[in-house]
Amino acid sequence: MGFEQLAALKRELTARARQQQREEQEKRESQENKGKRQPPVSKKGPKNTEPVDPVVITISRLQRLFPKTFPKKPAPKVPLKLGIHKELHLQSEALKLSPEAITEAVKTWCRGSRYWACMVQDAPRLDLAGEPAGTVTEAEAKFAKMLASRQRASAAKARKAATAQEPSDAQAAQPGQASAPAQAAPDESGAAQSDQAAGCDTPESAPLRRS
Repeated sequence: MGFEQLAALKRELTARARQQQREEQEKRESQENKGKRQPPVSKKGPKNTEPVDPVVITISRLQRLFPKTFPKKPAPKVPLKLGIHKELHLQSEALKLSPEAITEAVKTWCRGSRYWACMVQDAPRLDLAGEPAGTVTEAEAKFAKMLASRQRASAAKARKAATAQEPSDAQAAQPGQASAPAQAAPDESGAAQSDQAAGCDTPESAPLRRS
């Protein structure tokens, strides 16, 4: 074998050795990168971690178990049987709810325009099975109507106060300006007395019942 043939063979062997080294290096790097690969990032946004009001949770459970008595929107509410919370107390263990949570949920359910709207004279009150158990009296119907009217007036007053609070651009730019009048505090008497109008017979609503 001549000198030139030996030189060519040497170059070929060297090239093969280098190619083999590159392939082995690439294989090692691929395995290392595979081990370090990060898990895919979820495309979903962060979960809402805001706490849920316990009363809302209790009401949702009552709506699932007693849909005729605690209907979901957009169905209208119905007048509840007097003392219905006491019947729920007897089932508190099965419902996995404390008597206090049940009472608070019923009180909350009986407040607001959606419930007051159903408090019409002679409208049937329903028990947990959705069966009639008494009717709404004339006094209860009038009281519910009064509370609804008071709530609307209070909301209008609050909106008016909020509008008056907004300073003009000129006033905002001038230092030392007196602040706008404080917004009127909401009328809490409606919430305090709505249990009476509902006739839910909770401790707060008991005064409504007359002999």
